[in-house]
Amino acid sequence: MRILAVAGASGGHIFPAVSFFEALKKEHADFKVLLVIPKRSAKIKITTEEFNVKYISIYPANLSFTRSNFIALLNFFRGTLESLKFLFDFQPDVVVGFGGLESIPLLFFAWIFRLKTLIHEQNVLPGKANRLLVKFVDKVAISFIETKKYLKICPEKIVLTGNPVFERLKPLAKKEALEFFGLNENKFTILAIGGSQGSHSINSAFLGAVATMSNNYKVQVIHITGTADYDFLTRRYKDLSKIVNAKIFGFLKEMQYAYSACDLAVTRAGATTIAELLCFKLPAVIIPYPYAYNHQSENAKILQNLGAAVVIEDNEGMSQELKNILDGFVNNPEKIKVMRNNFNNYNVKSNAGDLLVNAALQ
Repeated sequence: MRILAVAGASGGHIFPAVSFFEALKKEHADFKVLLVIPKRSAKIKITTEEFNVKYISIYPANLSFTRSNFIALLNFFRGTLESLKFLFDFQPDVVVGFGGLESIPLLFFAWIFRLKTLIHEQNVLPGKANRLLVKFVDKVAISFIETKKYLKICPEKIVLTGNPVFERLKPLAKKEALEFFGLNENKFTILAIGGSQGSHSINSAFLGAVATMSNNYKVQVIHITGTADYDFLTRRYKDLSKIVNAKIFGFLKEMQYAYSACDLAVTRAGATTIAELLCFKLPAVIIPYPYAYNHQSENAKILQNLGAAVVIEDNEGMSQELKNILDGFVNNPEKIKVMRNNFNNYNVKSNAGDLLVNAALQ
C-alpha cells in the first residue's frame, strides 16, 4: 500500500505524523510512505530516514489586502497544483491529514478522487483546517475524548486514538536518566522547555525565577532553549553557575532522558507536549501560548483538571509567580508525589500510534 500524510507547519503537526509512520513501518515495512509538509518547516528536525519528504508552497494569510497576503494567496494556488502533482505521482491508497492549512487541498482532492481519507486532531479544540475537512473525510481520529463536543459530525466517523509520540520516548529509571546528564540524585530537577521552536518569554521568566528562588541551591535544571535563545541563555547560566547547576540544550533528541530525570516540567501546552507529559507522568507548571486560537489553554485544562499541573498565564508578572510556585514545590516535595499519582486517573493511550494506523487502514 501507499500512504501519504500531510502536516501543518509546527512540530505539533509534524511530529505526530512522523510517529504515525514509525508505528506503520513496525508492522508494514513494505508499505510506501510519503510525508508532505510546508517549505517553511524544512528547518524542523525530522529524525527518521524511512520515508520521503516533499514540500508544499503554502503560507498563512489573513483577509487584509497587503502584498504579503497577495503573495500568500498565489502560493496557495501554487500549493494546490503541487497537491495534485503529489497525488498523481505518488498515487496513494490512503491520505492522512494532521492539521494545518497545508492539508486542505490534499485532503479535498483525495475526497474528490474517492481515496480513503483520515484526519487526526492533536488538540482538544479542533483547528480551523480540520473543522473544515471533517465533512469530507472517512474518519476523524481524536487525541482527547473532550474533542467530541466540538465536532458536529456523525459519531461513527470519530475514533479515539490518542496522540502518538515517538517510539523512543519510553520512561527510563530516574537514576539512569540523571547519570545521562551528569546530575545529582539528591536535588530537585526541573525541565524547562518552550515547545519545538523554544519560547523567549518562558526562557526569560524561568531564568529569572530560578535565579531568585530562596532555595535554588536545592535545584538543578535541564533547559531546552530553542536555537534562538541558546547563546543568550548559555551566557546567563554561566553567570549563575555558582547557585544553579544547569544543563542547556538548543535541541535535545533524547527527550526520554529529560522527562525521566525530572521531578517537574515548566512548559507550553502544545498537544505533543501534553501527550508526552501523560506518557511520562511528569507534573508540570504549564504556561499556555496565548496566541494559538485558544488551543493551548484547552489542552492545559486536561492536566489541570486531573490535578497533575498548575496553569499560569503568559504575562509580565509570570517570573515572580513562577518563582513562588517553584519554591513551593521544592519546600513541599509531597505535592509532586500527589500530582504524579493523579496521572493514574487518566486512561493514557500508550499505543496511540498503533490505534491511528488501524484507523487509517480499516
